[in-house]
Amino acid sequence: MGRVLAIVSQKGGVGKTTTAINLAVALARRGVKTLLVDADPQGSVRYGLGMLAAHYRLGVSDYLKGEIEMQEIIRATTLPWLRVALAGTISDGGTHEDYHHSFASSPLVEELLMRAQERGYVVVIDTPPGLGPIVQRVLANSDHVLVPLQCEPAAVQTTAQILRGIRGVVTKNQQLTFDGILLTMYEPGNTVSERVAAHVRAQLPQLVFDVAVPRTVASVDAVAAGQPVVLRAPNDAASRAYIALADELSARLQ
Repeated sequence: MGRVLAIVSQKGGVGKTTTAINLAVALARRGVKTLLVDADPQGSVRYGLGMLAAHYRLGVSDYLKGEIEMQEIIRATTLPWLRVALAGTISDGGTHEDYHHSFASSPLVEELLMRAQERGYVVVIDTPPGLGPIVQRVLANSDHVLVPLQCEPAAVQTTAQILRGIRGVVTKNQQLTFDGILLTMYEPGNTVSERVAAHVRAQLPQLVFDVAVPRTVASVDAVAAGQPVVLRAPNDAASRAYIALADELSARLQ
């Protein structure tokens, strides 16, 4: 059976969705059967993959309403080993309260993840920021968790919160493994960025991945173009970082 990896962060804008997308793509490029699930009602995975056509409109939120079957939300991509379940019509607007409630309580969440695992998928889940009901439900049904951390002082202040939240979940879900903190948007030569990275590594030496994802022109352009940087510019430093991360995690996830 495949494993479930949750990508979580206390705050937005730290590269969470970009990490989920590019890690899933990098795993698929290695031949790992991968399903990327967008549990965030903002639905940013759709834009990050350029899946904007009308026939991609339905997704997880519609499945949880019981309106469509699971097979209708599992989308093929340009990579033979990658499938995607987008957020669905919840990202079109309106209140997210009902979605948060249904995700937190519906047995269809477990059904989706279990059926994917039974089919041999490694499931990578992009979650909304914070430790709300969606994230709690995802972590309760995950085997692994990874925390992207932007190399800036404001992001560091939230680290203790997210780690405490994960520890709280582990008391209930003892199969959950904390894989580590991934430093993102790292800028070599930028004094603040370098100090933040050094501080995090010094404070949490066993919890930070050796690889850090740099902020590069190619990675910014890729987001704007609706393409994973791993595919758009595979030799870029950010791409190489995500590929190295996939290399490190693939054995744990299969």
